[in-house]
Amino acid sequence: MTDLLPRVVLLGVLSATAQAAVTLAPPTEVRFDSVDYRNVVHWTPPSSSSFLQYRVQWKIYGEPQWLDAPGCQRIQRTHCDLSAVTSDLREWYYARVHASSQPSSTSAWTLSPRFSPRWDTEISAPVLRLNATEGGVVVRVKPPRRTVHKKHSSLLYEIYLMHPGGQEDAFMMDCCSNKLPLKRLKHNATYCLQGQTVIPLQAKSSARSPVKCVTTL
Repeated sequence: MTDLLPRVVLLGVLSATAQAAVTLAPPTEVRFDSVDYRNVVHWTPPSSSSFLQYRVQWKIYGEPQWLDAPGCQRIQRTHCDLSAVTSDLREWYYARVHASSQPSSTSAWTLSPRFSPRWDTEISAPVLRLNATEGGVVVRVKPPRRTVHKKHSSLLYEIYLMHPGGQEDAFMMDCCSNKLPLKRLKHNATYCLQGQTVIPLQAKSSARSPVKCVTTL
């Protein structure tokens, strides 16, 4: 009987330790946030825990194997840039995250929704630079990240011109063009413009850029 007692105590300690190892709350709201094909996984840490480390894995939809995300093992930040491994526009991807704390507590994995860089990334609007001319405006465009150009050779910009009376005209601009001259406008009149990035083959476009105004000479 005296020999049995230490065994019972030991089993109780092992059971409690094993239970503690799986009772750590997992991260929540694991999701991809993607702008111009910069694909970053974000998550929310457990509300009752601190001093946590996170491990991130990813995989292609349909593949059985999970792979460790480069640079995102035993990290304390709550985001991980997966752009380098989720860049194929033909594929769909998953990410998953779990938390751990010292000495041995580990949470369950939390899975992200399925992610497609082709369909789920948000495209940025171009930045417009305006120069007034005599009875006209010259529009120059600073494009989104270079990655967008690399993936879409047919990229276009739609430029919206708002006249003083409220009328709006739209002009299509090729992504490789340096500038768009708008002529035959009123002298000494204020015109406002916006730009929009367009990917024709995907029927996809950005939001309009902020309004910029210029007064002609």
